[in-house]
Amino acid sequence: MVVLLAPSILLLGVFLLYPLVGSFRLSLLDWNGLGNGARYAGLANWVHLSHDAVFWQALRNNLLLALFSVVIQLPIALVLAVMLDKAGKGSRVLKLLYFLPLLMSSVAIGVLFKNVYDPNFGPLNVGLRAIGLDRFAQDWLGDPSFSLASTIAVICWQNIPFYMILFLAGLASFPVELSEAARLDGASESTIFWRIKLPHLQGTIRTAMLLAVLGSLRYFDLVFVMTGGGPEHASELMATYMYNKVFSSFQLGYGSTIASAMFLIVALVAAAAMRATQRYSQKV
Repeated sequence: MVVLLAPSILLLGVFLLYPLVGSFRLSLLDWNGLGNGARYAGLANWVHLSHDAVFWQALRNNLLLALFSVVIQLPIALVLAVMLDKAGKGSRVLKLLYFLPLLMSSVAIGVLFKNVYDPNFGPLNVGLRAIGLDRFAQDWLGDPSFSLASTIAVICWQNIPFYMILFLAGLASFPVELSEAARLDGASESTIFWRIKLPHLQGTIRTAMLLAVLGSLRYFDLVFVMTGGGPEHASELMATYMYNKVFSSFQLGYGSTIASAMFLIVALVAAAAMRATQRYSQKV
């Protein structure tokens, strides 16, 4: 058994444990990442992080992204999954169309929506002006009041298909006999969904919520392409802040501190979620 697990353990150590330990080690240094000028700083980076208003703003934005991912993505994905499940074989084309955003590169989506949100020539503002709603036209990515909401909307659009497929898989495992028996007893379609199908999906919904929250806490690519964390850190996430500190400000030690803090936060949230899930499963 040990021999069979050895390759997996080796890969886990090389690609997960070693970088993780290295990141914590770098967080104790004051270093720009170039040359041999690394200086031991102890816990100075961690103390600075605890007073860094931008980091706390980034964490707040990550938590907002997690909240809206659960509140927006999952209900819409569930509705689409139920509709496609009822449509049967005729829904194959619709499934493909709904799934397309997930097949697109995040970079391509970011560039696409940067053009959509363009304040002067973007289709969104042009359309609003064309129907006489000029007052609603905004600098969607350049205004701190709208930049985070605008990026969250695109993130939801991209990721809803993933959860839709997840819920479709859960619905596909639902025994048809239960629905038929309920109909024979006079139950309506809405009663069947709320009283039978939705409880059947509880495990799938908990899994989807966990994936949405953890994914939101470490999100990076689309926000980086669209706003880079700006303007004025309004759409800053922990990952974009870490990237900017390392590759723009050349503060490798402090950037590693942010990365290590991200790991601790995600690990704590994952552990708490798993514990809550296990308790709920035992009660049910």
